[in-house]
Amino acid sequence: MPHLMPHTRSDRFRRLLLYERESHMRILAALEAVPEAGREHPSFRKAITLMAHVCRARQLWISRMGGPIGAPSEVFPEGLSLGELGAELHRAHEISWVHLSRLDDSVLDVPFTYRSLEGEGFRNTVDDVLTQLFGHSLYHRGQVALLLRGLGVAPPTTDFVLWAREPTAES
Repeated sequence: MPHLMPHTRSDRFRRLLLYERESHMRILAALEAVPEAGREHPSFRKAITLMAHVCRARQLWISRMGGPIGAPSEVFPEGLSLGELGAELHRAHEISWVHLSRLDDSVLDVPFTYRSLEGEGFRNTVDDVLTQLFGHSLYHRGQVALLLRGLGVAPPTTDFVLWAREPTAES
């Protein structure tokens, strides 16, 4: 099978991470396809900031869940280059893979406490947060797709069902 098939809930999150990594690499390639003249446009800059935000938010949440990294200094980094965004995306995937590879289903329903960026205390389960992270990424990839279209670049297809589909004998 081309993609890790989930046997457990934690396997499902690892599978989503594989899908997300491929989707992010497609977005990065589309951003690289923007002509030089368009790279100073506010929409291009916004697209890079949004994708970097996805990475930084993931880092923040993994830190809150006790992952092997510290919280980022900012969650909406501006002024990053394409190369820096590529490095952010690779680092976010690596950090996520290390964290998710250590998880099993027994910890998904365990609540943990953390402080919001505003300093308020909250509690969520690991499952809640991982679900949020993948939804957050989908949301911002959609925004970036619109920005790319406005820059004259066809956004890549990043639908999960297309990534996961397998041909049948009838194909």
